[in-house]
Amino acid sequence: MLKSSLKITHFALLMSFINFVFFHYPFFKFVVNNLDYSSFNGIIIIISLVIAMLVANFFAFYLILFLSRYFGKFLLVLFFNINALAIYFINTYSIIIDESMVGNILNTNYGESSSFFSFRLIVYIIFLGILPSIYIIKTKIISVSLKKFLTTFSLTLLFLIVLIFVNAGNWLWIDKNSKTLGGLAMPWSYSVNTSLFYIHKYKKNEKEILLPKAVIKDNKKSVVVLVIGESARSQNFSLYGYKKNTNPYLSKTDNLYHFNAIASATYTTGGVKSILDYKKTDALYEILPNYLYRNHVEVIWRTSNWGEPPVHIKNYQKKDALLPYCKGEQCNYDEILLTRLKEQILSSKKNKILIILHTSTSHGPTYSKKYLPKFEVFKPVCNSVELGNCSQTELINAYDNTIVYTDYILHNIIEDLKQLKNYNSAMIFVSDHGESLGEKNLYMHGLPLSIAPKEQYEIPFIVWVSDPKKQIKPNKVVSQNYVFHSVLKFLNIESPIYNEDLNIFK
Repeated sequence: MLKSSLKITHFALLMSFINFVFFHYPFFKFVVNNLDYSSFNGIIIIISLVIAMLVANFFAFYLILFLSRYFGKFLLVLFFNINALAIYFINTYSIIIDESMVGNILNTNYGESSSFFSFRLIVYIIFLGILPSIYIIKTKIISVSLKKFLTTFSLTLLFLIVLIFVNAGNWLWIDKNSKTLGGLAMPWSYSVNTSLFYIHKYKKNEKEILLPKAVIKDNKKSVVVLVIGESARSQNFSLYGYKKNTNPYLSKTDNLYHFNAIASATYTTGGVKSILDYKKTDALYEILPNYLYRNHVEVIWRTSNWGEPPVHIKNYQKKDALLPYCKGEQCNYDEILLTRLKEQILSSKKNKILIILHTSTSHGPTYSKKYLPKFEVFKPVCNSVELGNCSQTELINAYDNTIVYTDYILHNIIEDLKQLKNYNSAMIFVSDHGESLGEKNLYMHGLPLSIAPKEQYEIPFIVWVSDPKKQIKPNKVVSQNYVFHSVLKFLNIESPIYNEDLNIFK
């Protein structure tokens, strides 16, 4: 029976123990799966990590509670409730709460976040968050003298230092896996990584680094439609040899090419930035739409998604802005991005046009809600947000239907471009990242690239051109950075930062 009043030392120990028991199964599951736990050294690492976790959290909780019991309680309540949310997503989708995942969470809009709602999530919050919070709030904490606090504090700190040096021989293993371990340690995974996210975001957004001036070399009417896919992995496209016919339209399209491609990140913000950057970089260089718009190209951005770097153009259109001009049930899906697209191209007074369509078609977990009912060609499908509750067949069927719908959308874009007889046209489709569908018990995306499976970074890169004489280089593997230079080449724009090696066109 838990006592209603405890000394601050005992309370901090109890909170550390409960935090350990409730929220660290994934942490130690990863540890056991990634070392030889039957060896003496493996046993030492596991025991050391258990002790370090308990003592380090006690150390932090003890310090916070001594400085302010009320603020300390507030933080513990906050920690337990966020821990409950975090552990739900870790257990359900096998994610890791690193800095990039924090960025995903902070950039997620309401529509996307609401798709994760489930009864199981409520259970997690009530039993792992709310109930411990009630106990924390009601418990009376008996403080200790400053002398006793300093003694306990110093001895705990000394113990942690000794523990670190005793494990000097294991530093290499811990350092190698530090990103994953840090992303599974509660509550420090999101606490530390949220701070790092905002620090890095502030540094990146201090000032966009402008690229050198570009020059349009001719007056020929040219248009490129760049479609940024969401969570599309190449292995589920029949163009790439998939046994199910997920590309009934594109497979019959002339002048269509596809490349094996590797994503630079396994999350939306990183993947989209890479598609729009002229090179692989963490710096905030001027992205493709901003660069071309500043150099007198007509640029139109339409989106049903989120997570792009700052876009500085006149025609930035979210799907809500297109809704008044769209009629039919397709307006609730990504087809809305095609509304009056051809008309907008024809109304432009400029000869060079770039259109970017940022879709959300294959984003989980609600794959079955991302396409019109008539595109549900593979059955049965998974309708649950708790993907582990579905059979892999149901899950893959639902996901494959999103690829069938993507195929249809790309087909419609190509058909619109074919009608623009006075334009030299191209369509480029490239995904921000891939997706796990239960392989190795992993779901969705967002694992650090260093440990992510190929399903999360092998992506489609599909190109269509209106001119059958336009030749394509025989590249075996391309990256997302090829988009920037290929668009410059197709629109015949000269720039000092143009890289011929990253261009797909001859």
